[in-house]
Amino acid sequence: MAEYDTIRSVGVGARAQIDEGLRAHMNKVYGLMSVAMLVTAGVAWSVGTSDALLSVFRDPMTLRPNILGWVVMFAPLAMVFAFGALINRMSAAAAQLFFYAFAAVMGLSLAWIFKVFTGVSIAQTFLITAIAFAGLSLYGYVTKRDLSGMGTFLMMGLIGLLVATVVNIFLASSALAFAISVIGVLIFAGLTAYDTQNIKNNYIQHAQAMDSEWLGKAAIMGALNLYMDFINLFMFLLQFLGNRE
Repeated sequence: MAEYDTIRSVGVGARAQIDEGLRAHMNKVYGLMSVAMLVTAGVAWSVGTSDALLSVFRDPMTLRPNILGWVVMFAPLAMVFAFGALINRMSAAAAQLFFYAFAAVMGLSLAWIFKVFTGVSIAQTFLITAIAFAGLSLYGYVTKRDLSGMGTFLMMGLIGLLVATVVNIFLASSALAFAISVIGVLIFAGLTAYDTQNIKNNYIQHAQAMDSEWLGKAAIMGALNLYMDFINLFMFLLQFLGNRE
């Protein structure tokens, strides 16, 4: 694997410095992700438990989205593409602010779950997701197996999943929804391990340059990828584990 070639090419002291820097980098990635998760949870809970606020985006009884609701539903996807296109032009501080704004918009798009599912089942599913995510991310970090070959396969599956999800918004097929949930859990489980290893590899390959601006942006992009893996894993598991109101 590329990271081992990079580490072998430097001295013992430099290796220790890279290892220490990698730990700090990963801690920053998980820290940024955790803050974004808190922002999302706070916004989703605040809106989802208030009929007055939820009615701005959806009918509180039928939960059908209005025009603003449709905008909020697809806004996170648009923001992800915009972030990927603009991050090289942003400062690290601006990229971090954009990330947290994205997390807030994601909270608006997920607020409806507090109207549909019981609070206990949401909390239980979140805990199960956190345990699964931690195990998968740890595997991606420590494994010596090269997971890069999974990337193309997983991205193709993700594109197919997005198309099927959009189609099912209009079809409302329970069988298709079940299939989407099963496939979604598998895809985002794989992406969690893949993205973690990719974050690690990218750091090691660029560690000797020690470009603080690049490292800051790389941590934010890594946090965004893991955040999306967690959110999607949680939402697909909620379809199986959530108890409806």
